[in-house]
Amino acid sequence: MPPSQFPLTAHSSSLPSDRAGPGGSLFCSLLSISPELRMFQTISECFWWDRIWLPPNLTWSDLEDGHGRVYAKASHLYVTVPYAMAFLIIRYLFERLIATPLAACFGIRESARHRAADSVILERHYLSFSKTPAQLEIDGLTKKCGWSRRQVERWFRQRRNQDRPGILKKFKEASWRFIFYLLACIGGLIALYDKPWFYDTREVWVGFPKQSMLASQYWYYIIEMSFYWSLLFSVASDVKRKDFKEQIIHHLATLTLLAFSWCANYIRIGTMVMLVHDISDVLLESGKLFNYAKWERTCDVIFVVFALVFMVTRLIIYPFWLIHCAWVYPLLDFPPFFGYYFFNLMMMVLQLLHLFWAYLILRMVKKFIFGNMKGDDRSDHEEEEDEMSVEEEEVHLKVRNGSGAGGVHRDD
Repeated sequence: MPPSQFPLTAHSSSLPSDRAGPGGSLFCSLLSISPELRMFQTISECFWWDRIWLPPNLTWSDLEDGHGRVYAKASHLYVTVPYAMAFLIIRYLFERLIATPLAACFGIRESARHRAADSVILERHYLSFSKTPAQLEIDGLTKKCGWSRRQVERWFRQRRNQDRPGILKKFKEASWRFIFYLLACIGGLIALYDKPWFYDTREVWVGFPKQSMLASQYWYYIIEMSFYWSLLFSVASDVKRKDFKEQIIHHLATLTLLAFSWCANYIRIGTMVMLVHDISDVLLESGKLFNYAKWERTCDVIFVVFALVFMVTRLIIYPFWLIHCAWVYPLLDFPPFFGYYFFNLMMMVLQLLHLFWAYLILRMVKKFIFGNMKGDDRSDHEEEEDEMSVEEEEVHLKVRNGSGAGGVHRDD
């Protein structure tokens, strides 16, 4: 697709002030009537002030389409929201029609869980106050419902397990992300392999910011941003892990970085940042799949490869090639400006998250070396621990109540 035929580009001519604020004579006439709209226009003009986004001596008029060049427009990003909704629909169909049968082929099924006994008092406390009550709360609940402390503690463990996702849900989620990251990685390589800046990062800034956007760059950005929006929209229903807050920060920082790089025409460096992230994510999600399927040897091999690729891409290539490229080379052509600092700040936020995840990976490497690594160290292990504690408790009750002498007397 030639640049002149980009989707939405045809509308850019009707929005001459796409970045500088709303345009059109009708809207301008409304501004003269409504103080609220005048205030909105002032805020918009301040937000899109050239000095914030562009190097000195350049204005948005320098990035108007023409002479065979097409530039990214902020209005193009509106389409990422409906595309994100489409991703959610595709994900639902994928998990139902493909991931679930695939899980069955691997022998993955939901395991039966101990269901908490009916208790109006404990259920009300669980829903209204705390899912993990303190000892003082447990003491009060034992008096209200007439149960022993051990029974109340066990009830809360079993009740929490009822709300946690099972292994089938984890498998379906990991398979969806694996497919996306794999296709995105392949698409990113196709979009970049023949570009000079893929091999020489100095080429990223040649002619900046007057760099015409390519069709491959357009779709790479739109699809990646739509996917990350879909992850944010589904975060409440997805498997919650130990790094839940860090994941939210990562998604927001990634969307902010991509949106800013799109509007400020940092397209070339933006595509390389996406590719560097996608490569290790493919291995991460595939390792989870084999872990859930209990293919331990395959999972171990993938984990070793993933750890190496993560360290190389996130702790070497990303900071020493990409951050260095964004931090050093622009200053050779123009003085620093707000957009330069903001873009590099977002890059550093992502790098801090990389260091956090590298710490978790090294913990897993330590467990792997000493032979006691089970599962994903990022996962919430309370589900497995709670299930084990329930089994141990039942054994304890049987022993205490003389099950070995022929009688099983449980005090629940």
